[in-house]
Amino acid sequence: MNCVLADRDLTEITVEMFLFMPTSSIADAQGLNSLHALRGRRLSGSKRSLSFEFIPDTERVGGLVMPVRANVIELQRNRDRLAARQKAGRQTAGRPTSAPPTSRITDRQVAAVVRDLDRHRALVAGAPPQARPPANELAERVSAVARFLRKRLTGDYPVDEFGFDPHFTDALVRPLLRFFSRSWFRVEVSGIENLPDEGAALVVSNHGGVLPVDALMISAAVHEHHPAHRNLRALAADLCFDLPVIGEVARKAGHTLACPTDAHRLLAAGEIAAVFPEGYKGLGKCFRDRYKLRRFGRGGFVSAAVHAKAPIIPCAVVGSEEIYPMLGDVKPLARLLGLPYFPITPLFPWAGPAGLIPLPSKWHIAFGRPIGTADYDRADADDPNVTFELTDHVRETIQQMLYGLLIRRRNIFFG
Repeated sequence: MNCVLADRDLTEITVEMFLFMPTSSIADAQGLNSLHALRGRRLSGSKRSLSFEFIPDTERVGGLVMPVRANVIELQRNRDRLAARQKAGRQTAGRPTSAPPTSRITDRQVAAVVRDLDRHRALVAGAPPQARPPANELAERVSAVARFLRKRLTGDYPVDEFGFDPHFTDALVRPLLRFFSRSWFRVEVSGIENLPDEGAALVVSNHGGVLPVDALMISAAVHEHHPAHRNLRALAADLCFDLPVIGEVARKAGHTLACPTDAHRLLAAGEIAAVFPEGYKGLGKCFRDRYKLRRFGRGGFVSAAVHAKAPIIPCAVVGSEEIYPMLGDVKPLARLLGLPYFPITPLFPWAGPAGLIPLPSKWHIAFGRPIGTADYDRADADDPNVTFELTDHVRETIQQMLYGLLIRRRNIFFG
């Protein structure tokens, strides 16, 4: 006698299995979905052999088609189901049955069931990231914002003596700089290997473009392209830190005043500092004088590098002086507003706030070979002859680098 379960009973057993089994086993039960197409089963004498038999819905008796009465066990309650199952087991004990070869389940069907079980078990138990379903991008962003606000409200973030806030910089400043660097100016960087992986260094660069956007792009390039993702600490003018919002953001981004004291402290702490010796003379020069270096001041940056035994890294930036082509300078208005210059560009002030949008010129940032200072004595840091000579050498190196980049450039906006 065969022990046969009808379709309705198989469904009831599956549902009750989900109701009474532990949560950890639900994933395994879900793999039975692949077997719902099978309408019956037969058990052989061996516990390892499993075969299935398809039961016809009708049979022919005396020329008439009659429905088959299956050996159905009504399962209404958990206790009755268990008793009925035990009784049916005793009746069929010792009566091994076999199914015809054509009704045995195929290897492909078994493999499909195993795959379903493994997939559901992995989802329940916690699969590795590559096996998990993709997370909701919006949910991840909301979670990141919540974590950021929690840290800001609880004060759980470090700040150094200069006001550098890495948590604030990574969350707000660098994503904005990354957009302008990658998508707007399409910055190409070369010579990044000339910056040390650790220890102090002084980056000296040309300056131009009305607003100090070049300092921000150099900072973004160093952090993004350097293998150690080092932070560049720019030395900026006093006016930058006097502005209400910009000054606070600049300090949190790691920048500080362009003074010998802060330069010595940064280099002594092993940081990479950046100076722009042209100052306002470089930022406020007219478009016709673009990429022509102005005087490099009194050489205070050389004194700081020699005192700290830090190498000087010459840096050339091409593309910065086309973002705001300065056609003229209204000096009376600049003095009235307390500004070093009041620029007139093709869009500013005629286009209003839209004139502050930089033109999308193609940028190239090149870092030259380090100029060593280890052979100088500390007394040479205060020697005007040494500082002036080294200052001229750095200036000439940067000017030659600019000429080389300009010769290779074919178009202002496409490089």
